[in-house]
Amino acid sequence: MRIKLFFFLLIILFYSCDPDNPDEGGGNEELPKVSISSVSLFEGNENQEFEFEVRLNNSSDKTIQVDYATEEISAGEFTDFQPESSTITFLPGETSSFIDIEIIADEWKETDEEFKVVLSNPSNATILTGEGVGTIRNDDTEVMVNPEGYITPLTYPGRELVWNDEFDGDQLDTGCWTREVGGHGWGNNELQYYTDREENAYLADGSLIIEAKEESFDNRDYTSARIITKDNCEYAFGRVDVRAILPEGQGIWPAIWMLGGNFAEVGWPACGEIDIMELVGHEPSRVHGTAHWGPQGQSWSHNQGEHYDISGKKFSEEFHVFTIIWEPGKIEWFVNDNKFFTLTPATVSEQWRFDQEFFFIMNIAVGGNWPGSPNSTTQFPQQMIVDYIRVFQ
Repeated sequence: MRIKLFFFLLIILFYSCDPDNPDEGGGNEELPKVSISSVSLFEGNENQEFEFEVRLNNSSDKTIQVDYATEEISAGEFTDFQPESSTITFLPGETSSFIDIEIIADEWKETDEEFKVVLSNPSNATILTGEGVGTIRNDDTEVMVNPEGYITPLTYPGRELVWNDEFDGDQLDTGCWTREVGGHGWGNNELQYYTDREENAYLADGSLIIEAKEESFDNRDYTSARIITKDNCEYAFGRVDVRAILPEGQGIWPAIWMLGGNFAEVGWPACGEIDIMELVGHEPSRVHGTAHWGPQGQSWSHNQGEHYDISGKKFSEEFHVFTIIWEPGKIEWFVNDNKFFTLTPATVSEQWRFDQEFFFIMNIAVGGNWPGSPNSTTQFPQQMIVDYIRVFQ
C-alpha cells in the first residue's frame, strides 16, 4: 500500500512541474494586456492621418493579434473620417504598434467631432483599454448657411426704407452697432459672458453670425455676443423685418429685441421692451413674441404672444423672417408674414410705454432660469445667422 501511494505522489509531482502544461501548478503566466491611446488634433486644411498607438504592457515570445474597427460618435464615416477595420499584429518581443485613420478635411466651421477605434478578439493577450477616441478639433472659419427660406422685399407700398443692415461687409458697422461686454443676465442667472471678440460676433458671406461657444472665460463656462444700436440707430414705429436662422439645443436662448431709448434714465421695464423674436432651444420649432412694461424693476408686467409653430421644420433649418408692424397704440407680430399676436393699450395693465424711439438688440444667451442650463445633448458652438434687418416707415 505504501509503495502504491509513493508512485501516486510521484505522478502528481511530475505533472505539476511539467512546463508543457501551463494551466497547472507554477507554470501559469499572465497574458500581456493591450491598450489603445486617444488622439485629439485640429482638422487642418488637407486630409491627414490620426495615429492611434496600441501598446502591450509586457513583451511576449508569442505572436499577438487583435482586431480593430472604427465607429461613429459625432463624426461621420466618409464625411469626417474614412472607416477602417482590420487586424494588428505584434511579433514576438514587440510592444508597440500604430493604427492610422484618415481624417477628411473641409473648410466649414462646425463643432469638434469624435469617432472611436475599438479593439476586439485578442489572441495571446487580453484587452485593458479597448477604445481610443479620436477628437477632430475645428479650426475652420467658413460658415455653412442654407440660403433657402422665406424672404421679404426691399420695398412696400406706402413705406420708405429708413434704415437697414444687409451685413455685406467685412466688419460690423460700428456706426450703428456696439458690442456689450460682461455677464449680463438681469437676474436670470445666465451662464454666458458676452465678449467683444470677433469670434463671437462677425460677418461672413453676407450674414451676421452671433456665436455661443463652450469655453472658459472670465470665470464662466460659455461665451457669446450681444450687440445693440443704443444711441446710434433708434426708431419709433414702422415695419421691422429681420431674416434669420436660429440656433437650437437645451439651454440656448436667441433673441432679437428692442428697448426704449430712455432705458438709461428710467430703467427696465419702465422703458418698455419689445421682443421681436425669442426662442428657447429645447423647443426649436416655436418662437415667442413678447412685450414688457411697468414701473422700474417690476419684471412681472408683460404680455406674450401665442406660440408660433412651424409644421415639420425647425427654425434652425432655414431662414424665416420675423416682423413687427408698429403704430402708435398698436404692435403686431408676424413670422413669414403670418400674424400671431397683437398688443394694444387695452391689453396693457397700466401706462402704455411704446410710443417712443427704441433701439435694437441681438444676442444668444446660455442657461439661466429661462430656459435652463445646457445638458449633454447641447452641442456647441451654436449660431444665430442674420441675413438682414430693415426698418420701413
